[in-house]
Amino acid sequence: MTYNSKIKSKQADALFEAILQLETLEECYRFFEDVCTIKEVQAIAQRLEVAKLLKANKTYNEIEDETGASTATISRINRSLNYGVDGYNIVLKKLGIIDEE
Repeated sequence: MTYNSKIKSKQADALFEAILQLETLEECYRFFEDVCTIKEVQAIAQRLEVAKLLKANKTYNEIEDETGASTATISRINRSLNYGVDGYNIVLKKLGIIDEE
């Protein structure tokens, strides 16, 4: 089955191919500090943490307290986990945070 992304483009392909070439945390930090603002990296990191906590069955209030994420952000991530294109679940499985189904 082929996945049809809403964001697919030659530029996005090149970006993701570049990311796949990174081998260490330091390389990732260096690349993302050049490519993104600090706030953008923090927002992405926060979203991944929210996804982890949702999968751990934490409440919105617990997640809000722990991460500082708004309930709107938590809700959006929850919607992605349940009705999205499985991106969070792929990563969480690869990290060993959730079991393979």
